Amino acid sequence: MEGTKRKDYISWDEYFMGVAMLSGMRSKDPNTQVGACIVSPEHKILSMGYNGFPTGCSDDEFPWTREGEDNKYFYTTHSELNAILNYRGGSLEGAVIYVTLFPCNECAKAIIQSGIRELVYDSDKYETTPSVVASKRMLKAAGILVRRYEHTGRRVEVQL
Repeated sequence: MEGTKRKDYISWDEYFMGVAMLSGMRSKDPNTQVGACIVSPEHKILSMGYNGFPTGCSDDEFPWTREGEDNKYFYTTHSELNAILNYRGGSLEGAVIYVTLFPCNECAKAIIQSGIRELVYDSDKYETTPSVVASKRMLKAAGILVRRYEHTGRRVEVQL
């Protein structure tokens, strides 16, 4: 019927997790591409991030290997921390962070300290690792609302 709003628009969760997924596609990591999107209580995007090397550290000159004495884990910044550090607007108190992979313990510390109050995650493929177990313990103790993103099965295609 003409004059009524359309009904097939995407939900806030679909929108913000989609932005996090799209952000993750910027990562040059050959194994894991993770994205994050921080949102205000008023549903405004505050910041985004993806896993990669710090500004000024060339992704052609630092290692992408996972093993050995000189590997990517010494150099990469996770998407959650990048999103927090990329925010220039002041406090993140009360914000929601959407992440494509459940955060490690170090990112959980940053999430808690930044004032973010809710975490929406997609994958939890490292759920039994000590890092994620510690992360969940801290997030619970700090009263952060944690919930898994519920896939709708909707297919969204963007042609660039």
